[in-house]
Amino acid sequence: MNKIVLFLLTSIFITAVSQAQEIKFGVKGGLNLSTLSGDSPNISGRTSFHGGAVLEVKFNDKFALQPELLYSEQGASAENGQLVNIETKLRLNYINIPILAKYYLTKGLSVEAGPQLGILIDAGVQDTIDGVLQGEEDAKDQFKNIDFSFGFGLGYNLTQHFFTQARYNVGLSNVFEDDNNFEDANGVFQLSVGYLF
Repeated sequence: MNKIVLFLLTSIFITAVSQAQEIKFGVKGGLNLSTLSGDSPNISGRTSFHGGAVLEVKFNDKFALQPELLYSEQGASAENGQLVNIETKLRLNYINIPILAKYYLTKGLSVEAGPQLGILIDAGVQDTIDGVLQGEEDAKDQFKNIDFSFGFGLGYNLTQHFFTQARYNVGLSNVFEDDNNFEDANGVFQLSVGYLF
């Protein structure tokens, strides 16, 4: 299944590039506000970052395709306990490959939407009891290696080279390896700045 998805994404990219009028390479980075939605109780967000490479493949003045390759720190936190305060922080770090269709509403302002494939590179759980850090446990084997999501948002070209983006990625798959425990999906709001060469 994973090989089929990668093959399809690669095929779409190659077809798009062969028909492009203009291709720009760039870099981007910014803020992540992530959480999990689903069965897990008392979930709150994690603030972290993302960054990586971006291509803008323009077909005309209105339409473009924007594939990206991003490192993205995601996850969530939860608080439990009444007599003893226990805070658990979940760290899920991915290599994300979004492929977004862009439509320019006006010069510089675009809407964007498209699928995203995430590859989990590491995961950790960190507990704090009454403010005392208990260390971090490697938890990669408890989570699925592949994550699917759908992103949508807005972009604005500040100049010919600098741009900003606001995007929300809705998780479409359960992050947990064992479906009998909890079913939770990633949700990530991203604010980015970038530069196209």
